[in-house]
Amino acid sequence: MKLENKVAIVTGGVTGIGEATVRDFCEQGAKVVIADVNENGEAFAQELRDQGFETLFVKTDVTSEEDIKNLIHQAVHTYGSLDVLFANAGIGDVTPAHELTYDAWKKLIDVNLNGVFLSNKYAIEQMLTQESGGSIINNASALGHVGQPNMTSYPAAKGGVVNMTRTLAITYAKKNIRVNSVCPGYVDTAIMKDADEAARERLTSLHPIGRLGQPSEIAKAVTFLASDDASFVVGSSILVDGGYTAH
Repeated sequence: MKLENKVAIVTGGVTGIGEATVRDFCEQGAKVVIADVNENGEAFAQELRDQGFETLFVKTDVTSEEDIKNLIHQAVHTYGSLDVLFANAGIGDVTPAHELTYDAWKKLIDVNLNGVFLSNKYAIEQMLTQESGGSIINNASALGHVGQPNMTSYPAAKGGVVNMTRTLAITYAKKNIRVNSVCPGYVDTAIMKDADEAARERLTSLHPIGRLGQPSEIAKAVTFLASDDASFVVGSSILVDGGYTAH
């Protein structure tokens, strides 16, 4: 029970890596607030409550400052504190720069970078009021460390998340707030299942381990960073990428 009695927020918590992390947090004893624009969040939270876990769904658009303020308020009002934030919500885009519209660029940056900033900002404000501090994990990407042809906005945003994480980490470390990022390779989520076989094979081949990651494998890394087992881990970007960035 690595997270026993801790209160955690997971943004983008209804599907994929977010869903897997919510489940792992619950199994490790956390009270989990699921934040997502996906209306299925309430049914997911109820499913977990039926299993005996303490969960709350708060519909949240991470690009809305008011939504983020409300999310933090609901977590603290319901459970009394905020110990862990997993800023996971994000969208993808595979468009070369000369074809990428400025509106599409701004939309991805708004969700993948500004949304992480907003959730971190207001989580930190709350954690500063707590003697216990807290742990923040930002979902970046292996593509926050390396480039990839024809991807413009996504690596730009994820690189920003990696370096913002480092800056927040050294700013608040002495306040007992640990900030780290997790950097997955390609993960076998629902989106990936819609890809054709050729695309799956090409993406799989990028990983020396010979397969795509599983959401639960990323979740285990997030749980480690959230827990006291990672008490001396500050400002790190943990690559969970099957060797993608090692070659």
